[in-house]
Amino acid sequence: MVMRARYDVVIVGGGHNGLVAAAYLARAGRAVLVLEQAAVTGGAAVSARVFDGVDVNLSRYSYLVSLLPDRIVRDLGLRFTTRKRRISSYTPAGSSGLLIDNRSPAATRASFARATGSDREFEAWQRFYAMTGEVARAVFPTLTEPLPTRAQLRRRVGERAWAELFERPLGETVEQYFADDLVRGVVFTDALIGTFTHAHDPSLLQNRCFLYHVIGGGTGDWDVPVGGMGALTDALADAARAAGAELVTGTGVTAVATDGRVAEVEFAGAATGTVAARYVLVNASPAEASRLLGESADRKPEGAQLKINMVLDRLPRLRDTGVAVQDAFAGTFHIAESYEQLEHAYREAAAGRLPTTPPSEVYCHTLTDPGIAAPAATGSPRHTLTLFGLHTPASLFAVDPEGAKEAAVTATLAALDSVLAEPVHDCLARDAHGVLCLDAATPVDLQRSLRLPGGHIFHGDLSFPYLAGAADTPAQRWGVDTGHANVLRCGAGAVRGGGVSGIGGHNAAMAVLAETAAQRPGNTG
Repeated sequence: MVMRARYDVVIVGGGHNGLVAAAYLARAGRAVLVLEQAAVTGGAAVSARVFDGVDVNLSRYSYLVSLLPDRIVRDLGLRFTTRKRRISSYTPAGSSGLLIDNRSPAATRASFARATGSDREFEAWQRFYAMTGEVARAVFPTLTEPLPTRAQLRRRVGERAWAELFERPLGETVEQYFADDLVRGVVFTDALIGTFTHAHDPSLLQNRCFLYHVIGGGTGDWDVPVGGMGALTDALADAARAAGAELVTGTGVTAVATDGRVAEVEFAGAATGTVAARYVLVNASPAEASRLLGESADRKPEGAQLKINMVLDRLPRLRDTGVAVQDAFAGTFHIAESYEQLEHAYREAAAGRLPTTPPSEVYCHTLTDPGIAAPAATGSPRHTLTLFGLHTPASLFAVDPEGAKEAAVTATLAALDSVLAEPVHDCLARDAHGVLCLDAATPVDLQRSLRLPGGHIFHGDLSFPYLAGAADTPAQRWGVDTGHANVLRCGAGAVRGGGVSGIGGHNAAMAVLAETAAQRPGNTG
């Protein structure tokens, strides 16, 4: 393709945030170029047929939607929908388990009584999530606005909830509300997804992670993307192209230079050359942005998750015969995630050892969106299982990546098997070559395949969603500044980035539009 010599905006990376920014800016009349190193756009938010001869559309890396604002879907006219999961979660406990049914408080209360022996924990659950619901309704609308100050957000949230979620270690709050070890663990897992920390971490990293897991959409619901996660990024790419943005794949950015007014972007691959731009938006990690600019990163992030994708010919039977297998797998299926188990696994990993019983959770998207999987040759429905393992930091895989990966997968599947009435291997489908349909990725794999620094799915530690520094420029007010006036963050590394949200892309686009509006001749502010 023939490129211009100069663009208003060049976007480094065609992941979902880059596509959101491209669509907004092109719709506003800006000349936009997106450069993506992979053969397709979408980044980590893609769908793929991972196993030869198996017609299943897996959301391979990211798989649930909570933080994507409806306003982005409406603004960009996206043909994209999600479906709610009736079951929030199931957690095995001995020969029974705890089932959280979103549609039946009575059934949930009864399950709490069976699992904990009283109504106390259910009533505490209701109080706790009433509080987080109020926080979600207060905070979520601010994510697509200029950053509030700490004092402004505190007033919106209220003093009690602020103290419980923003000021003291989350472990103290969880222990204040709940007495049961299993229930404490179910609550606390949301503080650990993609984050290597513990309940009483004084840095409050756990609080920040937890906050983003409970505020999505103002409800905290985690929904299934219809058609797989690639349906979202395909719709975003269509919207960006329809608005006039140029999307070039198979072409990676190799360097960025700027004097603060004009940037030069070098690229190589399917296309090779240099273009000039008024603004560069980096939809990659802050560490990658520093590398492209020829600067040293402050520190390298470290991811801590194990991802295992499986295709099953049938769902496995459970040890717990009191719950239907379709209900148990319809929400988040917790494995070895009691409060004590989570803490023990963290201590082992922090000491440099693979957890003896790695905690994890499993999601079965085909129970909510069966259209992503064609039936098996027998005509019976196939199912996907996506497992997200915790407390497996990148450092555990540094010396012997493949050997450590095999050990982690073996231990994690053994923990899953311990709550099943049959091994999950007996239920796995086989591909066209007779190989079991199981695909695993460690932080080392994610760094190699997606250029995630240290395999960190959030590009680095999450931040509280308020101003923590100067607010002199639109980029600072929107939380997308880099220290260079015309190079902005637009991905997960932006303040309020992380997860499949589009918020980083939206906010970077708003900062560019605000900056250019302020620069128009005759503008007095």
